[in-house]
Amino acid sequence: MKTLRMTTLGLLGLAMATTSAVAQTYPNQVVRMVVPFSAGSSTDILARLVSEKLSERWGQQVVVENRPGAAGTVSVGKSTADGYTLMLTSNGHTVVGVLNKNLPVDPVKDFIGITQVATVPLVLIAYPEMPAKTVKELIALAKEKPGTLNFASPGLGSTTFIAAALFKQTAKIDIQHVPYKGAPEAVTSVIRGDSHFYFNPVNVGADLMQAGKVRALAVVSAKRNPTLPDVPTMAEAGLPEYSYDSWFGIMAPTGTPKAIVDKVNKDVNEIMKMPDIVAKLDKQGIVPVTNTVDQFNDIIKSDVTRLGAVFKDLDTAPKQ
Repeated sequence: MKTLRMTTLGLLGLAMATTSAVAQTYPNQVVRMVVPFSAGSSTDILARLVSEKLSERWGQQVVVENRPGAAGTVSVGKSTADGYTLMLTSNGHTVVGVLNKNLPVDPVKDFIGITQVATVPLVLIAYPEMPAKTVKELIALAKEKPGTLNFASPGLGSTTFIAAALFKQTAKIDIQHVPYKGAPEAVTSVIRGDSHFYFNPVNVGADLMQAGKVRALAVVSAKRNPTLPDVPTMAEAGLPEYSYDSWFGIMAPTGTPKAIVDKVNKDVNEIMKMPDIVAKLDKQGIVPVTNTVDQFNDIIKSDVTRLGAVFKDLDTAPKQ
């Protein structure tokens, strides 16, 4: 028994030494930060900010790779779990399995959440020439003419798509989904009037709202946003039961060494608290967020269950 105990302790010691060595040498080559959304999106902006700081801290290049759609998520889920493939994504990740029935990866089982990095308040913007000037009028118009109004999004599973789909369910209205290649195209569609409305990140296109090229109807937050102080909250606009938190975080393939996961968590959390990062994000209306690995994975599992139930029976098919 004594020999067995000593052998067991020796193996544990070896494992701890190996884990420590992994953490000390990581990274020793280029790290990919996959973004399953187009360049210019909130996800992309955050990924480039974080990657730049990580590159400086690690002395190794962290390259942002835009792979829009489920293909980007799948590529990460099937990547070697060695810490050299990370993904910065939105909470759209939690519904990707519901929206893509044949997805070859599981959003919970095949990924480990490392840490959240931010929440991005959204604002409901509309085509300025549309008769509806308020949220109440928009809902009334949609009920008066079911199936005729449409909302834009950068694609199924994007955080702005989830916001609109939840709006559809909460307001009990029949509206159509029109997906675009990216966020800039979605906003442009509202400016032109091709799409009637869109849930836009407050940090993107505030100048368009101020210039009157789109009309801001309500912000998706408990309080008014300092970037758009004159725009009411959803509750103030007449839909108090509507609630949505648009978060962004870093993930890796399941099986990534714990020492590497912990190191990335620690370094990213420190980066998100740096004064220059906080100031830069504040100017864009982005709220930095930090948490532990366990806390983030609990959030992912909770949202997969909660949003999955919402989207399971919700008609979110794009307009043909």
